[in-house]
Amino acid sequence: MIAPTEILVVDDEVGIRELLQEILEDEGFVVRLAENAASAREMRRKHTPSLILLDIWMPDADGVTLLKEWKAAGQLTMPVVMLSGHATIETAVEATRIGAFDFLEKPIGLQKLLGTVHRALKVGHPKRSNTISLADLGQSTVINELRSRLESLMADRRTVLLTGEVGVGFIECARALHEPNTPWLTLESGQRLISSPLEILESARSGTLYCPEIAHLSRSEQRSLAFMLGKTSAYSVRIVCASNEPLGQLSGEGRFDPNLFALLSSSTVVVPSLRARRSDLSGLIERCALAFSPEAPARLSPEVRLLLEAAPWPGNLIQLQSVLSSLLLSNNDDITVDHLQAILGDLRDSVEPDRPALPPEFFELPLREAREAFERIYFENLLGRESANMSRVADKAGLERTHLYRKLKQLNIRFPRRVPVA
Repeated sequence: MIAPTEILVVDDEVGIRELLQEILEDEGFVVRLAENAASAREMRRKHTPSLILLDIWMPDADGVTLLKEWKAAGQLTMPVVMLSGHATIETAVEATRIGAFDFLEKPIGLQKLLGTVHRALKVGHPKRSNTISLADLGQSTVINELRSRLESLMADRRTVLLTGEVGVGFIECARALHEPNTPWLTLESGQRLISSPLEILESARSGTLYCPEIAHLSRSEQRSLAFMLGKTSAYSVRIVCASNEPLGQLSGEGRFDPNLFALLSSSTVVVPSLRARRSDLSGLIERCALAFSPEAPARLSPEVRLLLEAAPWPGNLIQLQSVLSSLLLSNNDDITVDHLQAILGDLRDSVEPDRPALPPEFFELPLREAREAFERIYFENLLGRESANMSRVADKAGLERTHLYRKLKQLNIRFPRRVPVA
C-alpha cells in the first residue's frame, strides 16, 4: 500500500492554516500544521514531508531564515513553496536562489495553489532520488584525493572535521562516512548539546551525528560537544563536524574552545572549492540538471554551459544547484545567456574571485612561453570574473573585440562565439 503524501503548512495565521488544511485534505494529502518557525523546526525534525508551504512573515523567525537553516543543515530535501501577502520581489528572488521551488502571493487562488502543489510534488520526487553524492562530485585530482582521505577514515569511528568554503559539499562528505542502514542524526539546535548530550548520542547510537557549522555554537555548547566526543565509543557513534570558519584562528583569538579544536584537528578533511576543480564542472552541471528531469540538460545551450563553467561560484555546489534550479524551474523553454547573467549579476559584484598564484615553474620558462602562460591565466581569470561577457572582458583588457577573439583563439581558450541579444 502506498503511503499518502504529507504536506507541512507553516503559517502564523490560524485561518489560513485551517483553510489550506481543508483544501489539501480534500485532495487526499496528509497535512501537518505549524504556527511558527520553532514549531516548523520540530515538525521537520520528526517528519519528512513531501512538500512544505512556508509563510515568509512569522513572529519568531521569518521563512527565508528558516529556509537558509534547512539548506545549511542539508534538510532541504523536499520542495518548499513560499507564501506571503506583502513580500517584495527581492524577497521572492532571494528565497528562490536559496532553493525555494516557487512563491505564492496571498490571497491564494484555489487553482493556483493546487497547480503549484502538484507541479512541486512532480518535480520533487526525482529530485530526491537523484541527489548529488560524493561519487558524483567529479574525477579531478583533488576530488580523488578527497575520496582517498575519507576512505582512510572509514576504518574506525573517529570524529571527523570537514572544513572549506561555504557550499563545497560537507553533507555529501558526511554521508560518505555514514554506514548504510544505521541511524543518521543532524544536530539542529546547539542548545540540545547542553540540555541532553547523552540523549543525542543515544538517538545516534551505532550511527552518525552530523554537526554543521560548529563555529556558530556558543562556548558552552562547544564544551558540551567536547564532552560528547569522549563518550562516542560507548555509543559507537561517529561525529562528523563541519565549519567554513578558520577554527584554528578563532581558537587562537579566544573565540573557539581550544580543547574542542585540539580534539577535532587530528582528523581534519579539507573539501575543495569548485574553483579548485573546474574540470569537474561540466559533469556536475549535467548531473545537477538531471536531478530535475531527463530532459533538463538539453535546455542548457552551449553558450549557457560555457558561462556556468566560467562563473566564480563563491557559494560552490549549493550555489550551482540553486542557480540551475532557478533556470530549469522557470517557465522559459529556451534558457538564454541573458537569463543566466540576470541571476549571476550580483555574484560578480559581491565576491572578489581568487587570483591564481603563479607556480615556481613559471619563472623557469623562457620569456615568450612565460608571457603566453601569463596571458592565459589573465584571460581565464577575467572571463570568470565577468561571466564571459565579451564586451566587459574587452573593456577591462583594453582590447577591441575582434582583437580579443583573435587573442583567445591564439591561446586556445574556449569562448562563446555568439551572445544572444535581448
